[in-house]
Amino acid sequence: MTTDDEMVLTTRRLRLRDFRDDDIDGLYALVSDDRLTRTLAFDSLDRVRAAGMLRTVVAQAADRPRVEYYLAITLRDGDDVPIGFARLGLADVRAGKLGYLIAAEHWNHGYATEAAAALLDLAFGPLGLHRVSAAIGPDNAASIAVAERLGLVREGRMRENVFTNGAWRDSLLYAVLAAEWSRPHAASAKTTTLSR
Repeated sequence: MTTDDEMVLTTRRLRLRDFRDDDIDGLYALVSDDRLTRTLAFDSLDRVRAAGMLRTVVAQAADRPRVEYYLAITLRDGDDVPIGFARLGLADVRAGKLGYLIAAEHWNHGYATEAAAALLDLAFGPLGLHRVSAAIGPDNAASIAVAERLGLVREGRMRENVFTNGAWRDSLLYAVLAAEWSRPHAASAKTTTLSR
């Protein structure tokens, strides 16, 4: 059920929406899959921890002012079950942090690019941000390709800044400024619309 306060971004093929309490199965399938979490800043979660994550995400969506947009990615023509998630965290004044994850069975369809473009449209449009950054594991070639496809620029390497899967990991820092964001970089999300 959609409420007046629910965030919904619609692209050509996707719907990004706030997580709901009944999304536990979909979220758990994502955050318990080692193929996906090996590149994240946290290890795979069991169902209890996934439920705790869901409660936190749902509660943050109700915060005003809102500083966290953790959105379920669903297929517009599908069954509304999350096939991934995308995150835009508002860090400092007019700055945000971008993240995205797509279920392995939906890789290589451009969904991460389309979802991330929708969040960048939100960031540089209605939210009026100046800068959005993304920290990406150096071995995550697919995520690096998404960032570069969207026009994010590699700014450097953060050494051993994430402890995950039992070891410290570096991250590559990518960013894009509002003045650099343009529709040609977001060709796969040309029909992004926002509703509440």
